[in-house]
Amino acid sequence: MYAILDIETTGGKFNEEGITEIAIYKFDGQTNVDQFISLVNPEIPIQEFVSKLTGINNNMLKNAPKFHEIAKRVVEITSDCILVAHNTSFDYRILKTEFDRLGYDFFRNTICTVELSKKLITDQPSYSLGKLTKSLGIPMSNRHRASGDALATVQLFKLLLDKDVNKTIVQNSIKYFDNRNHKLRLKKLLEEIPTVQGIFYMHDKNGKVIYLGKGKNIKKEVNKLFLKVSKRAKAIQDRVQKISFDITGNKLFTILKFHLELEALSPKYNVKKKNKRVIQNFNNDNFIIIEKGREIGEHAIILIQDNEVYGYGYTNLHYQENKLDILKSILTPIKNKIVSKNIIKNFLNNHKVDKIIRL
Repeated sequence: MYAILDIETTGGKFNEEGITEIAIYKFDGQTNVDQFISLVNPEIPIQEFVSKLTGINNNMLKNAPKFHEIAKRVVEITSDCILVAHNTSFDYRILKTEFDRLGYDFFRNTICTVELSKKLITDQPSYSLGKLTKSLGIPMSNRHRASGDALATVQLFKLLLDKDVNKTIVQNSIKYFDNRNHKLRLKKLLEEIPTVQGIFYMHDKNGKVIYLGKGKNIKKEVNKLFLKVSKRAKAIQDRVQKISFDITGNKLFTILKFHLELEALSPKYNVKKKNKRVIQNFNNDNFIIIEKGREIGEHAIILIQDNEVYGYGYTNLHYQENKLDILKSILTPIKNKIVSKNIIKNFLNNHKVDKIIRL
């Protein structure tokens, strides 16, 4: 069951608006089975431009019921219904704000016919209610009045239900007040991450890396981030749409690549520590560091040449490591010499590596 809604307001600052008119049609997928239409006294003046748009003025509302007088009816007619509106984020926000003022928690699952129309009726020049209904031949009267707009939304929604042949698009467009879709999205992202050592990149809807992480078990690290409730963690959870990853095979490569990528990408939600960089020289000018690779038989290689970090990469044949010209052609050169040098030097001071070959 659906409760198809339209609200007119006074206008004004965000979350300070008041409702001037409300219309709700209870729709079973075929026909309207109940309705509630009422002017509402917002107890604040209507902005002049809004009055000109809707035709509703302050005098019309003097004897209208206040929201607390109609709140019970709104709860009843929307109970066990999915709330539907053209731009639900506006109407649902206004309704929730009014209930918040009464100290009542009002939660409903929602569907937005703007978003749904973009999925089922593509290539429209405009998705505003007036222009969209006109292009679809849906009759509309009393534009910018709650009842007229809500009735037009009923007809639009009925058309969208018919267009959703497999009955999956509408279902997938429901926004659950308990963040069910949000949780399912995070769960699906987590399922795609392997339990390996490496680094992971969290991308937003535009593909931009917004967070970079690392760990011995990157799946565990992603899961820990998804369970956090800090403001930063919630912002990442809300924005992440894709997670890519690089398997590193060992701790040194994990730390090195993480910091090189951090410098190169500057992800929005990573906290960059302002460490004082002291240039440290290696004990030897030319040598190769060999660590465990990503799979059996593979080596992770770092080449130090003339006391600078030349590059890093992976080999699986011994002769590649013994021939310097071949090795240099395989390795990825490192541009950020200072960061990489400090990371490798600090690591060698505090950890053992599999092998060091002096050249």
